[in-house]
Amino acid sequence: MSKPRVAIFDFACCEGCQLQIVNLEEEILNLIDVVDVVEWREAMSEQSHEYDIAIIEGSITREEDAKRLEVIRSRAKILIALGACATMGGLNKLKNNFDDLNEVRECVYGKDGQMPHLNTFKTKACDEVVEVDFKIHGCPIDAAEFAQIIRSLLVGKTPFVPDYPVCVECKANENICRYEYDEVCLGPIIRAGCNAPCPAAGRECFGCRGLVDNPNVEAAQEVMDKYNLTVDDLKQKLVLFNSK
Repeated sequence: MSKPRVAIFDFACCEGCQLQIVNLEEEILNLIDVVDVVEWREAMSEQSHEYDIAIIEGSITREEDAKRLEVIRSRAKILIALGACATMGGLNKLKNNFDDLNEVRECVYGKDGQMPHLNTFKTKACDEVVEVDFKIHGCPIDAAEFAQIIRSLLVGKTPFVPDYPVCVECKANENICRYEYDEVCLGPIIRAGCNAPCPAAGRECFGCRGLVDNPNVEAAQEVMDKYNLTVDDLKQKLVLFNSK
């Protein structure tokens, strides 16, 4: 029985999520034993038009990239969005808050902003261009979660992706709530699965895994009220990773 062919592609991103795959170290060797990696620009020079699973890192910011993603989707049996940029647009969606993208390009690149390869449109997540089968959340992704999801897919099981908030993991880890430090934390409404590393390290959750499917708005409001904050305080935090 032939091994599933896997190809990894990148679009607009820092490639940090792919680096997390490399950081699997010994675990990556176990995965390579059961899959055939046929394309991965960060790790190999070979290319292939034949693959069963396509893993996409990065958001879509140009017309030519949208067309390239459509081609990849047409060839893949399974398409996985890897990391915040691919799953929801990530930091790149910050530019969507501006009406004039020409002004954005000029602000960032100066006179070079009009170069053809910088002719971008409003940033899109992968599933705003093509159908996505699975999402691996985070900025960067959690390497252990990546391995768990890939192993599940390889044995034909639906991967487990939490649909409860980061607060659940914070409480399980006995972290002191970041609101007690006068910080606005997005933990009450952001999807868990990362094991709350930011609050554990003394930082608030800043939303890189995206909203849970059905955020408990009333519970979030209660938290805001308890600490004399407003919903606008929460919305301002959401802009970083959850811009539209």
